[in-house]
Amino acid sequence: MKSKEPSLRRVLSRRDLIVYGLVILTPTAPYPVFGTVQQISGGHATLSYLVAMVAMLFTAASYARMAAAFPVAGSTYCFVQRGWNEHLGFLAGWAMLLDYFLIPLLSIVYAALTAARLLPTVPYAVWLVLFSLAITLVNVRGIKATARANTVLMVVLSTSAVLFAVLAIRHVVASGGSLWSPVAIFHEQTFTLRSLMMGAGISALSYIGFDAVTTLAEESHNPESDVAFATVLTCVLQAAICAVTVYLATLVWPDYKAFPQVETAILDIGSRIGGPWMFGWITMALLVAGLASAMTGQAGASRLLLGMGRDGALSRWLFGHVDEASAAPQRAIWFMGALSLVGSMLAGFQMIVELLNFGAFCGFTLVNLSVIVHYYFRGGRRGGSDFWHYFLFPLLGAVVCVYLWLSLSSAAQMAGFAWLGAGLVYLAVLTRGFRLAPKRLEL
Repeated sequence: MKSKEPSLRRVLSRRDLIVYGLVILTPTAPYPVFGTVQQISGGHATLSYLVAMVAMLFTAASYARMAAAFPVAGSTYCFVQRGWNEHLGFLAGWAMLLDYFLIPLLSIVYAALTAARLLPTVPYAVWLVLFSLAITLVNVRGIKATARANTVLMVVLSTSAVLFAVLAIRHVVASGGSLWSPVAIFHEQTFTLRSLMMGAGISALSYIGFDAVTTLAEESHNPESDVAFATVLTCVLQAAICAVTVYLATLVWPDYKAFPQVETAILDIGSRIGGPWMFGWITMALLVAGLASAMTGQAGASRLLLGMGRDGALSRWLFGHVDEASAAPQRAIWFMGALSLVGSMLAGFQMIVELLNFGAFCGFTLVNLSVIVHYYFRGGRRGGSDFWHYFLFPLLGAVVCVYLWLSLSSAAQMAGFAWLGAGLVYLAVLTRGFRLAPKRLEL
């Protein structure tokens, strides 16, 4: 008799899911991009983050609703496939593969760049190898090991966010300033809608990754309720953290045109509020944040590969296998570790950022539309408040995502559509010229 194939274990609580989501987003997410957002938006970084929050909340609600309907690994891929169309589901999964590949890659690159500033005598390539290997070794031990590491990292990152807020408040008060300044949110002389939306587009980077919570549905105790709750709450908490951080940073350094270096403006603000030691602390926090995001991003990517591998969309041997001892998709994890290492050696930081946005907005758009198809049209959920929940809100989420999608640079769009084109060709081969439907995930 054939032994039962190893499967994922339901070991994650609602708290684990929330911590996982916040770690992959990181409470220090505004640090790397604050100066850029502040400059591009004409001093409206706080408002940019609030606008991005509204856009992402619509999408987070859509993910929550689809996770309740289909509580399995696969996330975006499964939601669009089961809720709308098999072929579109494959393309959505293919687009989000790009996103999930790039999250750990981007985080490893940023962590290596930060470490290289602390210890410039160590070659940059050595940091890439060390960080890629470290996060992979943690993830292959299983999701509980990842969850424990997430908790430790979350304490470090949360401490940094709280410390920054306390020191910023102390600095503003000691300087005779006010903690309430409407100009720090809206400045009529420098406001334009275009600059605000450009700032919101970059700010959205601080929210991208909340959907990774849904990839852990098969490892959650109560996926129908816990995954939906954790997905939305993660987005709300991240928005609050980001808004407070950038607002206080604006109070400390209101003249966004006077940053010594835009990309590292948060380090200069750290020096202003706490001196050299705070400069060093923030640098270390950025390093920890990069490793935390890389580790959780790799975990989410391996679960997406698992979902696509189990139903034959990708290699079942490589991606559909779950190790019996650790209950983890170890082959998919090792694949992601190798891919991140090679990619970090070849890709530039800016292109990684823009391509990450491309994959995310593409997948977000399709999931929003899948809510409308699955619930509103097929499910007949049209009475009372259903119009708002299952039609208007997801439609608004899709419209905003498309707007942000089209605001990307032409180079990023060309590379992104080339990736989608490759996926379309692969799908044609897989389905014999679209005559067959891709296999569905087993529920």
